[in-house]
Amino acid sequence: MNFQEAQAKVEKLREELNEHNYRYYVLDSPTITDAEYDRLMRELIAIESAFPELITPDSPSQRVGGAVASTFSSYRHRKPLLSLSNAFNAKDLQEFNRRVVSMVKAPVEYVVETKVDGLSIALIYENGLLVKGATRGDGENGEDVTANLKTVRTIPLMLKTPFPRLEVRGEVFMPKAAFARLNSQRAENGETLFANPRNAAAGSIRQLDPRITALRTLSAFIYEITYIEGIELTTHWDSLNLLRELGFQVETHSRLCSSISEAIEYCSEWTAKRNSLPFEIDGMVIKVNDLHQQHALGVTAKSPRWAIAYKFPAEQVKTKVKDIVLNVGRTGVLTPTAILEPVRVAGSTVSRATLHNEDIIRNKDVKIGDTVIIQKAGDIIPEVVEVVKEERTGQEKDFIFPKVCPECGSHVIRPENEAAVRCTGGLACPAQVREGIIHFASRDAMNIEGLGPKVIEQLLQAGLIKNAADLYYLKYEELLKLERMAELSATNLLNAIEKSKNCSLGQLIFALGIRHVGAQAGKVLAKQFKSLDALSQASAEELMEVPDIGPRMAESIVDFFTEPQNQKVIDRLREAGVNMENKGHATYGGKLTGKQFVLTGTLPNLTRKDAQEMIESQGGKVSSSVSKKTDYIIVGSDPGSKYDKALKLGIPILNEEQLLDLINGKGTNN
Repeated sequence: MNFQEAQAKVEKLREELNEHNYRYYVLDSPTITDAEYDRLMRELIAIESAFPELITPDSPSQRVGGAVASTFSSYRHRKPLLSLSNAFNAKDLQEFNRRVVSMVKAPVEYVVETKVDGLSIALIYENGLLVKGATRGDGENGEDVTANLKTVRTIPLMLKTPFPRLEVRGEVFMPKAAFARLNSQRAENGETLFANPRNAAAGSIRQLDPRITALRTLSAFIYEITYIEGIELTTHWDSLNLLRELGFQVETHSRLCSSISEAIEYCSEWTAKRNSLPFEIDGMVIKVNDLHQQHALGVTAKSPRWAIAYKFPAEQVKTKVKDIVLNVGRTGVLTPTAILEPVRVAGSTVSRATLHNEDIIRNKDVKIGDTVIIQKAGDIIPEVVEVVKEERTGQEKDFIFPKVCPECGSHVIRPENEAAVRCTGGLACPAQVREGIIHFASRDAMNIEGLGPKVIEQLLQAGLIKNAADLYYLKYEELLKLERMAELSATNLLNAIEKSKNCSLGQLIFALGIRHVGAQAGKVLAKQFKSLDALSQASAEELMEVPDIGPRMAESIVDFFTEPQNQKVIDRLREAGVNMENKGHATYGGKLTGKQFVLTGTLPNLTRKDAQEMIESQGGKVSSSVSKKTDYIIVGSDPGSKYDKALKLGIPILNEEQLLDLINGKGTNN
């Protein structure tokens, strides 16, 4: 076979395989057997191996996965991929409709779609060829996972009509049957099981090795065109039809509704049959059909005004309480947890449910041995709803809170006006120490990668650490003695600990675990006091002069720094070289002190996060909404409704360059 013959044969095979792939995975209507499909694929791979110059990115042979990536690069979306606001009942949907109609002042049609529970993605095509695939990320910046998404068979590598540029949004998911098979295989191999299909899909797409992703049975529904060149669409319903024509898999249960009443009725219909589909759904999505009306409605900082998610009522099931155990948190709070007979609810198997505190147990009258109704709060956190008292046998036992801590034997107290029971052991309580170190290493605190709860437990049991400061004195030889700690793992952990020395002062303040002080409060305190020493010497009165710091938090901060054990930990952190100053940041005496800003649109050079940090570093405050208190609105390309509101209120409007001039003290021409 010469080159010209090979080229012709390859083109024919690709055309056949793409069509069969579409019929099998998208239409679920195959016209050849699996064996015949495999024969065609082997023939294509053989020719491409003999003529490597014929291999192209859109070849069906390229779905098996490419080289292993060291990490994922960032991808900035053309327009923010916003999340949806939620509705929980018909009244919420009627209120959504009222807002929409009052703004567009015209009749409104809605498209109602099933809300597939998966991982949100964006796909970018140029001249019909898939060139980029990314996760949603924070809405503005996602991760480039193109190689992994190419392994998902329902995502076309080449479109049936090659528009110059097309950007779409969709959901990658794992069907229920594939999820069950995967977890069965993992159980046989002694691997940790995935909690639910959504986690399995997200974990599969974020594999650094695309070959692993290719082995997972993933699928994808595409539900929105976010950008297109070469055609003008007028309705969302037309967009869905075009997506089907282009070769995308589009969920088949969408419905065009002429009124909100019809949309509500359809949502109610699916509430009753939500478990009938071969994939998980956690609600319905209601969208304004007319694209011009969508544009007129615009978006808020977090969500579009033209769409809303109707969340199904929490699924409730019955099970038994086998036991009630206590967990001691980093602040000493004893939290009771019900140990349940395992039961499947809202897509995953549940064997534990929080009971929150002593009052909840008493008010709900939960006993060991009770039959209870459980649900997942927000479809996430298992909780006991009520006891089925008519099923009691008389063998149930009351749970009595102990007088001493189950971890350290110290007395427990219940402060006046608090629901929480607390251990008084402090740093003598191993549970508080363990949870405190876990918090110290967490992402929003010192962000020490590789230092999870299991490793921390190992370090404590081996006597290598007694508090968070000891992490900075760990030695390579000591780590190698730990179970399952190889040379590379030990090196990576020590590098991560060393890197954390340069974390911001705000992160350190949060990491210390001061009661009532969250991540945002840590940033505020860092900007005001500039160093940990200055913060430690501040009085309650001085602390309460800082915005957002109230009397409870101020008192807690003073108490923390007057505790000798805490001072010893801080001294050890200082000796290890941990950053304790607010490097390169201004205080509340900065150039933008007292000024309130709002950001809208896409800035040419700065991300929204960069702009916000620059403003806050000079004492300014960034708000998500425009009001009479707003001093400036910073506008980029494609601004939303905030821009219109700012014009009406006469608020000064700055671009990126003018913002930088303001920060640099040059003023503006506005």
